[in-house]
Amino acid sequence: MKISIVVALFFTCFLYCQVSKVSSGKIEHFENFKSNFVDARNIDVWLPDGYSDKEKYAVLYMHDGQMLFDADITWNKQSWEVDEVAGKLITENKTQKFIVVGIWNNGEYRHSEYFPQRIIKDIPEPTKKILVEEQLKNKPQSDNYLKFLITEVKPFIDKTFATKTDRKNTFVAGSSMGGLISLYAICEYPKVFGGAACISTHTPMIMKEKLGAVADADIASKFRDYLKTQLPNPKNHKIYFDYGDKTLDSFYKPFQEKIDAIMIEKGFTSKNWITKFFPGKDHSENAWHERLHIPLEFLMKN
Repeated sequence: MKISIVVALFFTCFLYCQVSKVSSGKIEHFENFKSNFVDARNIDVWLPDGYSDKEKYAVLYMHDGQMLFDADITWNKQSWEVDEVAGKLITENKTQKFIVVGIWNNGEYRHSEYFPQRIIKDIPEPTKKILVEEQLKNKPQSDNYLKFLITEVKPFIDKTFATKTDRKNTFVAGSSMGGLISLYAICEYPKVFGGAACISTHTPMIMKEKLGAVADADIASKFRDYLKTQLPNPKNHKIYFDYGDKTLDSFYKPFQEKIDAIMIEKGFTSKNWITKFFPGKDHSENAWHERLHIPLEFLMKN
């Protein structure tokens, strides 16, 4: 029994305790970062080649941090290869210099931490019950996740690294549910984030096979109602969306088009908002890697 426990712990550590290898820059790995709001998790900070504490860097906070840098240690053997994309953009002077903070998800409660919590009260029964019990595991906690990001992670990053701490130079990004929490973050904390990249955003909000058409009427529409009042000021914020049409992305077009209409209604233009459609592209890290340069240039171009 003791041997089997040791073996199990070894393989768990092998899967989750490895430090990402990068082709550009370097990773500073912070294991088991503690929080008063959510479960502890790992944080990876990517620093570009030539990083120096004698100059200041913009900061991009990204969700699902374990999927960002090294395909050799991810569950599906894919990654965004953020180091490769970001390093190239900086070298070619297409963006300002920036660092990337990859916040790992905690697996079991990923949906609970990424689902926009403030709309739950507006969702009618029995849809709310299904959502909270089955998808959020009776533990909605995106508000606490954002408190963790804003009051614990960001102060640590700003203290530890040479960062530009203002809104103009602070960004957030993610894909799928990570896209949702990125949009929620810039809406909830418009004084902190100046831009958000919402990639293959899971605009249906819930897996459609659970609720069918009810998903839009009862859940996604409530989030759109939230956006109508909570989207940040387009004068000093940028928001990027995109989606494909294969695998999970095949559901997104009608949902995203309704959000796009709200963006126009709230005064966003091509200067501060982009929605891009990528025909033939699926819901995967490989697909997101291919187009990551587009939102990065848009958000933090020189």
